[in-house]
Amino acid sequence: MQLIDRRTEDGSRHFASLPKTCTWQALCEHVLLLPGAQIANFVASGVAEAWIEFTHQGHRFLVSEQGGQFRFLVRDPQCPDLILYQVATYCEGLSAST
Repeated sequence: MQLIDRRTEDGSRHFASLPKTCTWQALCEHVLLLPGAQIANFVASGVAEAWIEFTHQGHRFLVSEQGGQFRFLVRDPQCPDLILYQVATYCEGLSAST
């Protein structure tokens, strides 16, 4: 897994993209099993928008969808790459198992 370093308009860092191979509910349940992770917000309207916001190791993350991919963002662009890599590879494991 190679991390991305693309900044969004609000200053967040887009650090990973993974194919959307599962439902939002499955991804949310998977994130809940990440040690120390807590869901802050989960919206899945089924029509226009869906996202998951969660905290992990003191950082706030957002997962959204674009073009059939889950996009992973971290609010603090200074979040250590090791934490970003852990989150991305953990979620990549869900893609590999479905």
